Amino acid sequence: MANFDASSPQRRVSTGGPCGAARGQRGSALTVLGALLDRSLVQIADAAADARCFDRETIHMAADVWDNNTFPLFRAATAGTRGGRERRSLAALEWMAGLGEDRRTWMIEQAAAAGHSLDGLLTSGKPSTPGRDHLGQVMAPVMSLTAHAAESLAADYDLSSAEVRHLRIERAGSRLVGQLELAVTRSYPVDDGTPAESATLNIWLRDITEVRFDSDDARGAVLGARADGVSIALGARGILCAATADHCPDDRCWHLSSAGRQADATTPPRDTRPARGTSPQEGHLGANAMAAATVLHHAMLHVRMVRSPRHADRVPVRDFHRAFTGAGEAILAAGAHRLPHRREAAFRHLVETWVGRGGPALAKWFASELAETVHRPDLLVVLRDQDQPHPITGTSQQPTPNLATVPGPVEVELRMASYTSAHTRYGADHDASALVHLAVPPHPRNAENDPWRLRAMCGASPARFQLRTAAFQGAGRPSVTADDKAARRFALHDGALDITRREG
Repeated sequence: MANFDASSPQRRVSTGGPCGAARGQRGSALTVLGALLDRSLVQIADAAADARCFDRETIHMAADVWDNNTFPLFRAATAGTRGGRERRSLAALEWMAGLGEDRRTWMIEQAAAAGHSLDGLLTSGKPSTPGRDHLGQVMAPVMSLTAHAAESLAADYDLSSAEVRHLRIERAGSRLVGQLELAVTRSYPVDDGTPAESATLNIWLRDITEVRFDSDDARGAVLGARADGVSIALGARGILCAATADHCPDDRCWHLSSAGRQADATTPPRDTRPARGTSPQEGHLGANAMAAATVLHHAMLHVRMVRSPRHADRVPVRDFHRAFTGAGEAILAAGAHRLPHRREAAFRHLVETWVGRGGPALAKWFASELAETVHRPDLLVVLRDQDQPHPITGTSQQPTPNLATVPGPVEVELRMASYTSAHTRYGADHDASALVHLAVPPHPRNAENDPWRLRAMCGASPARFQLRTAAFQGAGRPSVTADDKAARRFALHDGALDITRREG
């Protein structure tokens, strides 16, 4: 990153869902499970094909599915009988869908995209409801920002004194989405001895149509929701408008608020709610199947690191996709061998195929995973015919043009801009900061048709941060004012994005 300072085999019921799923063919549960992995990889590839269409939200979501579902897939694929494979696959699909309605919807949509239907493979979903913490206190769920919710929040918190703690606006593919964190003072009474620290109101906006923000005018908020969308007025002149929004108070005293007391009256006691439990554990994996499962699992965790805006440009997403493309179908094919020694040989070949596809870009990562984590250096034999391993290249390893020195019209496209104010949270002081993601064209000496790359630029303690919708409207040449130490001002699209560094 460059410095700016320069998600029982009992009787199944219909899942409902989009009409595309209804038109899909009902396949085996195992076939659907493998197809979901391949659909995840397709989504990841599409979302990372070029920085100008980079979709951090989709990449994170598609990779996150396989945090707790990779090993159940392998256990299902390696069961010794058809009935065993189906039983384990049904349990795996049920576990996967149990995370929540968003995950279930994703499964239905992606299965349909692969030509399958989940009708008859899942039990009916349950609506999301508030939960309780370890003390039995009701916790705030993520809720839609409706007119009623806006009125409730205005009653429970003093929004006129709210302060913007964090704002992030970003392109997710072609859509504009964002997150707003407001530090808010409670209007309702709390227990004696409650820490004086303010609560935080988190708001997630989708399909944003207007942005106008100035860090010098970031006190006070008015929430509005109508049939045609959501609006959030910030300060005297700021505004955020979007088609829809969700919100969730991060407030340890929320159970005492008016909204919290209403939720408490209808939320069952903690010990009466069924626990989610653990992922399906039935089945034993051979050594090579375990190695393959572990490597794929860790690869998905690595890709999921794009969730951190500060590290998103360091994750070699396209390299990981190249290595693991088609993994779902390949895992099912390897697991289909009835004789254990042939199955293990197939998984060994699969791991070696992944290593070979990774090439020099992922050689060091594979070497670390297979030699140090899985303790299977013998699976690295394919690297002997390749160049010596070197650090993961990804997109950020490629030469990046210096915006101030490269001759000619170097244009960049803004993909994300975020601002965090100076604040104290949980007793720790945090300095103000700014972070931007830019889609940067290939270096002049590279091929013209090479994809654009993502570049993250951060700035500590900005004196002022200004952002308008126009900053996201296409490519433009940035204006950079620098001194001997670092950039003092970064502006794009005639000041639609304008970040000024504090002197000293």
